[in-house]
This record gives sequence, C-alpha cells and structure tokens, in this order.
Amino acid sequence: MTSIDLRSDTVTRPGAAMRKAMAAAEVGDDVWGDDPTVASLEQRIAELLGFESAVFAPSGTQANLCALLSHCQRGDEYLVGQSAHTYRYEAGGAAVLGSIQPQPVEMNPDGTFDLDLLFSYVKPNDPHFAQARLLAMENTKDGHPLPQDYVAEAQTRARNHGLALHLDGARLWNAAVAAGVEPGAIAAGFDSVSVCLSKGLGTPAGSVLVGSGQFITEARRWRKMLGGAMRQVGILAAAGHYALDHHIDRLVDDHANAARLADGLAEVEGVTVDGHATNMVFLRLDGVDPTTFGATMAENNIIMAANPVSRLVTHLDLSTDDVDTVVEIAHQAAKTAAS
Repeated sequence: MTSIDLRSDTVTRPGAAMRKAMAAAEVGDDVWGDDPTVASLEQRIAELLGFESAVFAPSGTQANLCALLSHCQRGDEYLVGQSAHTYRYEAGGAAVLGSIQPQPVEMNPDGTFDLDLLFSYVKPNDPHFAQARLLAMENTKDGHPLPQDYVAEAQTRARNHGLALHLDGARLWNAAVAAGVEPGAIAAGFDSVSVCLSKGLGTPAGSVLVGSGQFITEARRWRKMLGGAMRQVGILAAAGHYALDHHIDRLVDDHANAARLADGLAEVEGVTVDGHATNMVFLRLDGVDPTTFGATMAENNIIMAANPVSRLVTHLDLSTDDVDTVVEIAHQAAKTAAS
C-alpha cells in the first residue's frame, strides 16, 4: 500500500514526465558556465521575478546563506523573524560561516511583524553596536501569504533605515497563486529573493537566488566557497523548467486539499484544527496522546510528525481521495489515543 506522506511538500517524487525531461536535458559544466539548461533556467526565473540575474543553488538553505553573505560583512547584523527559516532552521550558518549577527524579532502567527517593534531593533550608528544592514523576510510563513500592502510598508521603512531587503520565497509560488498575482508581484521591492523548486513545485532538488548582476556575481563566489558549485546540473535544471511549465497553476489543488483536510479533521474528537493556510494545516492534539495517534496513523501508512502541535502539508503526490483517507483514519487513531 502506498504511503500518504504529510510531513512536507519536499517529499514528492518526480513523475515519469519530469524524469523524461531530466533524462533528455542538454548539459555542460556549470562551474565553467557551460550548462545551457542551467543558464536558461536562471535567466527564466530572473525574468519571471523581475530581476537582472540569478544563480542556481542545490538547496534553499544555501541560496539564503549566499544572499546573507553577499549583503553583509563580518560583524554586520541582519533583522529576521524569531521563527523564520533563515534564523531558526538553517543551522546558524550566517553566524557560524559569515560572522553575521542575527537580530531575531518576535513574529505574529501570520508571519508579519509589528513594524514599530521591528524597526525599534535597528541600533544607532555607534561603535558599541553591530550595524544593521539587512531585513530578511519570508513569504509564505507557515503557509500564510504576506499582505502586499504590509510588505510595501515594511520595505519603505527598511529603506528609510538604510537596510537592504532579502526575501526567503521558498514557497513564493504558493503566495502568488493564493493572491491571484504573478510571481513577480510577490518579489517586487526586494534586493534579492530565493525561491525553491523542490517544495510545492516538486523537483528533486534545487533553489534559485535572484538579484542584480553584481549581487549574483558575489553570490556565485559564496556558492563556490560553500561547495554548491556543481557540474552537469542541467539534469536538475530541466526538472525546474518542467515544474515551471506544469506545477505552478496546479498549486490551487494543494490549497483546496488543505482546506478539505482542515474541515475533515475539525470533526475528529480530541483534535483541534489550529488554522490552515495555502497548503498547510496545523493541529493541536490536546485530547489525544500524540505518540499513540502518530503510531496508529503510521500503521495505516499515513506518515506525519505527530506532536502536540502538528503541521500537515498537502502536495502534488496527495489526492483528494488521500485526504479523505487521512480523515477516516484520524477518527480511528483519535479513539485509540484518547487520553
């Protein structure tokens, strides 16, 4: 029986058509700049997001790190959300490898900042303090697309403080589809943006960092230093092209499945749906034992990270029938795990 994996939208596997595109990819040596498929993907995403240039990276973590290292010098500071991916989930790379000091800032549940609070953390130009150089934002955050008027205000205030702006847009595609706008509208106003191809778009690996030509030249140097310069990467870039052609518009299906999943799980006794946004559903397992609940789900080939607060993620390998199966089994699991 095929497993239903709800841990993340990173668990998808390339289908036959994507694998065919990868196998047929024209390749070269990307370190020498000779891989035409990588070059065309970089140009395509730069144009799609409204930027001059782009660089392919093996992961979103590395794309974000290349951005931070390109924006900031040793001893500089960047403002970032307390629960943002670039601060909490990327192993402290900016601090460890770049000697860049993070200034974490409390975030609202929808991923926004209290802007007055945010900019109160910008320190005076004084030898006692690290100098703030950058504001790093994230869209989406826990599935929530940031309101565009809020983003515009944050950008204006950041400029007034002399800050550059980086967007971790790992799921920018979801934000654009949810808002009914072109991806470039989500990226507008930032100095750099990273986008992931292996989350909602379903490629095996890869992210792309966009920015000005000078900025991307610097980012390429950091990519090399970080070990991210690869050779015949056109095989992965071809998957990116296929995903851009076929997997953006269908994100509405993931969003609809998440809404269906949230509605169904809301009827499960002992389980509280703590909100959902785009392709993510958050549960509180207040009335059931998480370990027992997760084990029962796993016995029925449903994989999830069962915690007191759990995140379930819909994706292109998850059908509406799968969603209904998850809800059905959750009723059984909740009875087994009732506390």
